[in-house]
Amino acid sequence: MRVSYYPGCSLEGSARDYDESLRRVFDVLGIELRELEDWNCCGASSAHITDDFLSIALPMRNLEIAEKENDDLLIPCMACFNRLKSAEKAAIGEIKTDVKTSYKGKIKIKHILDFLSEDENLALMERFVKKPLTDLRVVSFYGCLYARPPKITDVADYEDPKSMDRLINILGAESKPWSFKTDCCGGNLALTRIDIVKRLGNNLFDMAIEAGADCIAVACPLCHANLDTRQKEISDEYGKGYYLPVFYMTELIGLSMAHGDAEKWLRRHMVDPMELLRSVGLM
Repeated sequence: MRVSYYPGCSLEGSARDYDESLRRVFDVLGIELRELEDWNCCGASSAHITDDFLSIALPMRNLEIAEKENDDLLIPCMACFNRLKSAEKAAIGEIKTDVKTSYKGKIKIKHILDFLSEDENLALMERFVKKPLTDLRVVSFYGCLYARPPKITDVADYEDPKSMDRLINILGAESKPWSFKTDCCGGNLALTRIDIVKRLGNNLFDMAIEAGADCIAVACPLCHANLDTRQKEISDEYGKGYYLPVFYMTELIGLSMAHGDAEKWLRRHMVDPMELLRSVGLM
């Protein structure tokens, strides 16, 4: 199987653990990732609030490149996924734009959660689980950009998405139900409105603990940055003793595969996950 891959800017910087684990996991699964040649930033962080034309033109150029490859396009970042889906809607006339494009909408644009949770890929992944994540209790955090607005994302179960929960259960971990899976973590306000990020993060950590989770799974570099790098700061400010490791979904898949690079990815996290993983026999 072969798919096109748009990594986005974060996966070459702050989220390189996400990129590396995703590529290694796909290697094991035998799925060929073809990174788009000469891709550009989709403008996710600021274009949509500063320049309407660029907010569509930037992601549209990536879609035009992808369509020439004629394979499904996979996107790991929630914000990038939202922007490229918006460009798709503009190309087919559902969003008004002045951007001229050659994109015809012949390829499918998928967040990796949707791709990996397809029945055939779940069955494929199950074959490679060497070390089930037994006794790991996880809440799935999708964030606010994965499913909303549904007229852009085309996610059917936008009020209660389950793609990540299905993946977690296939790996042998316990996916804990909670009502905060599509709440906002503060997104790209990490540097401009830290007060908001702290307040939202505190709410999320409280609810994850109440749900009985001992860790959080994410599939977005912005969510990971806000929940992992700010966790100690939030814990100190609110007088809490938070210790909730935040895993990229692809890292959990790699752990279940007993991939030799898993420890390398996890050692880079701000909230050290090793104590938890040792306690459940995964390290």
